[in-house]
Amino acid sequence: MKRSYEYQRRHDCIVSILREATGKREVILNDGGSHADFATTQAFVEAKGLKQSPLQWATGFVKQYADQIASQAGATVEAKGPYINFHLDETYLPAALAEAVKAGYGTLPKSDERVVIEHTSANPNGPLHVGHIRNSIIGDTLVRCFRTTGKKVEVQYYVNDMGRQIAIVVYGFDHLDTGALPDEKPDHHIARVYIAANRALEQDPSVVDEVNQLMQKVELGVPDVVRRFRSAVGRCLEGFEVTMHRLSVSHDRFVWESEFIRNGDTDRLFGRIKRIPEYREDGKVWIDLTAEGFEKEYVLRRSDGTSVYAARDLAYHIWKARNFDRMIDVLGADHKLIGAQLIATLRLLGEKFPEIVHFEFVSLPEGSMSTRAGKFVSADELMDEVTMKAYDEVTSRRSDLDEDSRRRIAHSVAIAAIRYDIVKVSPEKSTVFDWKEALNFERQSGPYIQYAHARACSILEKAGDFDFAFELKTPHELLLARHVARFPAVIEDVVNELKPHLLAAYARELADHFNAFYHFDPVLQSEGMSRRSRLTLVLAVRNTLSEALGNLGIDAIRTM
Repeated sequence: MKRSYEYQRRHDCIVSILREATGKREVILNDGGSHADFATTQAFVEAKGLKQSPLQWATGFVKQYADQIASQAGATVEAKGPYINFHLDETYLPAALAEAVKAGYGTLPKSDERVVIEHTSANPNGPLHVGHIRNSIIGDTLVRCFRTTGKKVEVQYYVNDMGRQIAIVVYGFDHLDTGALPDEKPDHHIARVYIAANRALEQDPSVVDEVNQLMQKVELGVPDVVRRFRSAVGRCLEGFEVTMHRLSVSHDRFVWESEFIRNGDTDRLFGRIKRIPEYREDGKVWIDLTAEGFEKEYVLRRSDGTSVYAARDLAYHIWKARNFDRMIDVLGADHKLIGAQLIATLRLLGEKFPEIVHFEFVSLPEGSMSTRAGKFVSADELMDEVTMKAYDEVTSRRSDLDEDSRRRIAHSVAIAAIRYDIVKVSPEKSTVFDWKEALNFERQSGPYIQYAHARACSILEKAGDFDFAFELKTPHELLLARHVARFPAVIEDVVNELKPHLLAAYARELADHFNAFYHFDPVLQSEGMSRRSRLTLVLAVRNTLSEALGNLGIDAIRTM
């Protein structure tokens, strides 16, 4: 695909020169951090094959290609020991800012690549809790970034509508349900029934037999049982959709696990599994993955003839592979084993396998929420609590606004606080959500970034009309412009590396640089070319912050 953004054009030019120098398609070119615009460790790779030191290769590369890099990429190159740094000259900044002042900055042309992203997919036996929504937020941020890069994305929720937990819910509705409480969300009602049914299982072993019979009947497709399972699951999903709407998360399709029994895909899977050497049957059916490094049996069918979740999951992924070019699953760290077993089995079958983003769990500081000891905190409770705190904060800052305006802002600020605080941490690291930190307007939070956007809006509103200009001179102007220019590349990094926290870090850094610029370089008080150039830079920042916040699923509000 032809790339239209100046920063990326120069990046690609340097990549092309590295390919020419090495004769390799795959070369290394990274962000240079605070030391350079770009940097490479390619010297370590090349020196091994040439029996040189990395320092020798790096020095030779700089000597041979410095002029070409200057003329084609507008950059100087230097060897810092074995490391090679590239510094772009400032001639690209006017072109980059001219791109950034346009709506939709960072968006790439539409492509034909079809991507399916599965996220959330929580068992429908109670409300989404704080742990689930890290899945939702990571997945939704990836979806937004993929769409910004022009990919055709379908977002799926894989619905477990026939597992043991759902059978327990159905038993509870058959025998224990006392009806929904006034104004009770359906998913919270399901949770009460599920908890009561589990207590019944503990007290009366015969209940286990009835639950097992329900599981057998739903797999056989007994119409009344299928209807009862569907009804219970459907009610829970209604509650989930309300929660996710509040969180600015949506799905394109709910894919029901039972469909892969009904349409014969699971039976066809077993037919294929029997033909691979790793197939085992000793009452139950399982795959021997010891050669792949797994000691635990990968069970696909129980001794009573019912399939397990893993079998339907394999059928689901084979179906996805037929319909999409790229598959991405967002799964909790507790799914690492079954995710790895799934991939190993798909490889044995010669099928495409998914890219899995595993995330560690999010927790709350002890005593931070007013909830009974031992009871998990639902996502609904969390949003209610944080919205209330946000309303208090907005009211203390903007008592001049009417109540409806304060409540609208509070809702946006609360969702920004939750989404940003959760997504800013790399998925493989656990995190603790602390509402005091998340709602801090003065620190590195979602509301802090929203406030920077609102400040940019206020400056532009006060300035009125102006003609664009691109003469940047001060260190803060240049640093801010360079950061604006990087935005499209950051979105692509999120998509290529499946790391949404990179965008969160970028947005916070952009807000930091903007606040420093605003402090040191007067905008409205400046005059002539300087005023026009700074206003152009503010407009570029506002647009970039708006696009970054949008990709993070956060409202780019204009006043706070």
